[in-house]
Amino acid sequence: MQIPATPSKYDRLIAAAQAEVPPVTLVVHPCDETSLRGAMEAAAAGLIVPILVGPEARIRAVAAQCGLDLGGTEIVDAPHSHAAAAQAVAMIRAGRGELLMKGSLHTDELMREVTDKQTGLRTARRISHVFVMDVPGHEETLFITDAAINIFPDLDDKRDIVQNAIDLWTAILRTKPRVAILSAVETVTTKIPSTLDAAALCKMAERGQITGGLLDGPLAFDNAIDPEAARIKGIDSEVAGHAQILVVPDLEAGNMLAKNLTFLTHADAAGLVLGARVPIILTSRADPVRARMASCAAAALYAAACRRTIKVAAE
Repeated sequence: MQIPATPSKYDRLIAAAQAEVPPVTLVVHPCDETSLRGAMEAAAAGLIVPILVGPEARIRAVAAQCGLDLGGTEIVDAPHSHAAAAQAVAMIRAGRGELLMKGSLHTDELMREVTDKQTGLRTARRISHVFVMDVPGHEETLFITDAAINIFPDLDDKRDIVQNAIDLWTAILRTKPRVAILSAVETVTTKIPSTLDAAALCKMAERGQITGGLLDGPLAFDNAIDPEAARIKGIDSEVAGHAQILVVPDLEAGNMLAKNLTFLTHADAAGLVLGARVPIILTSRADPVRARMASCAAAALYAAACRRTIKVAAE
């Protein structure tokens, strides 16, 4: 008798999202097979209800060429990628959707519309990116932030980056996360500015400027995720050795860390942009199907949590 495989971290994430009402998702310029197939597969799995925004004739041509049935999927015609991004953002502002999903346009093109001061989706919170990592052999889901948006964040930016990640973890996993503020060392030194930021962020959490998570830092990567490394260094905290959210000093460090895990341990990396009015699903042509589905699942769970918060506030 074959013993069924244990569901992966992503499998559990997707199953949880399928139990929620799928959010209306504006898919911006899905004009290649990868982006269009990703949206339609997520719809077929019950994760999202897509509205495709872009040149209709081109979208239908891609669907026909790739054997994709668009069925009754709504398409909002826009002549090119820039117009599609602007139209999708305008529709979010008008309450037509709960999520944005990047299609085959450049990330910068979409984010330029999102961050426009007059017509975009800015909030008081700094916009940041979170990788939701499924690392083989590691028991828990790992978040890495920010490895895609903020190049050299200052302390105020990092406060928002941390809070965005905590809010996402709380929304989709419904526990209080352990947050490691990473640096090269685990001691505070003026020679490494990121250690000063780490210490300040931990104090900010103590004073209620960051809420919902347990913070510790500075921590090096090894003693953030490995209990034995933390024990050898004599670090005794609830976070050290058991971190769930890894906050990197800058984009370069985060990008290298996420890609090292992806290519050396064959980890999957789903991704979301947070801090705007709605979550934004960022997918890459190199993403496997599981990662694209997990990105949609994480965003759908976040949208469902927002719905519950609004309902409670209204009551």
